[in-house]
Amino acid sequence: MYYPIAIHKDSGSDYGVTVPDLPGCFSAGSTVDEAMLMAREAIELYLDTLVEDGREVPVASDIELIRSRPEFADAIWAYVSADYKRKTAA
Repeated sequence: MYYPIAIHKDSGSDYGVTVPDLPGCFSAGSTVDEAMLMAREAIELYLDTLVEDGREVPVASDIELIRSRPEFADAIWAYVSADYKRKTAA
């Protein structure tokens, strides 16, 4: 599944990543590439936890629907592919 991520960069800081579809899921990296790799890891851990807890995995939003939100005004947008442990019927 592909999730949109918002990448932010403040002066004197690393690149921060927010995953709008997954509340509380965020990451960072010293480069954009590293930030995206770390975001993938954070998303996969988040999704695995949802599955293990028996909760619903959110459907990814279209960037066009979320990019106008004020908290993402200066964000760079990308999609990150993430795999997770799908629950199978016993």
